[in-house]
Amino acid sequence: MGVIERNNVRLGGEGDRAMMFAHGFGCDQNMWRFVEPAFEKDFRTVLFDQVGAGGSDLNAYDKAKYCTLGGYADDVVEIGREIGLKNAVFVGHSVSAMIGALATLKAPGMFGKLVMVGPSARYIDDGDYVGGFGETQIEELLQFLEANHMGWSAQMAPAIMGNPDRPELGEELTNSFCRTDPEIAKAFARVTFTSDNRKDLPEIDVPTLILQCSEDVIAPLAAGEFVARSIPNSKFIVLEATGHCPNLSAPDEVVSAMKTFV
Repeated sequence: MGVIERNNVRLGGEGDRAMMFAHGFGCDQNMWRFVEPAFEKDFRTVLFDQVGAGGSDLNAYDKAKYCTLGGYADDVVEIGREIGLKNAVFVGHSVSAMIGALATLKAPGMFGKLVMVGPSARYIDDGDYVGGFGETQIEELLQFLEANHMGWSAQMAPAIMGNPDRPELGEELTNSFCRTDPEIAKAFARVTFTSDNRKDLPEIDVPTLILQCSEDVIAPLAAGEFVARSIPNSKFIVLEATGHCPNLSAPDEVVSAMKTFV
């Protein structure tokens, strides 16, 4: 199976430049449905599913390859080479912000700008570094997921989404989590929440926009500020939106911020 089929790549839009959208943990390309259309007139748009998510080929999952975020970044680069991306814009939500950072380092020239939505270089606190979670908290979270995928999804998704006054958003994320292959979800969660990409950030040499929600239980303000301080040519915007998925809860605000950047 080719890379297009493996990652369920969908191409759209028009224009000389391309914009690739990458979803976060437990999600799929459908999470960009309120943002991607706003750029179709000016960009060729690229949507895809990480292996293990959405319409991707589950048989392509390889524990050895995907035991680090580098394996997912390799997929991004492979997709980019297949469709001839040059100087494109990479838009990554949550863990895919770091996947995009790694892809940019692996394939210089493929991406000319990065947009990071709710990024975190490391979720676990470390000395003066604030990631938002203690090591024990993360281990308990992962053990809960490994023991009860459906229960974890039902409990965690609404908290991650935030916006309790709009319960349909939490329900959508819960359903998305529950659709993910449980074994792959468990492995990807461990890779995501134990990753540490702090040393990679100063190497990024393309303009980068960091969009941070004003309240986010997964990526607190301090985590976004660290990313912004660490990337040399970055712009940091705190959105009025709350929760970890502004691409669903506040797409107009995300689009507006992105349009001033790209």
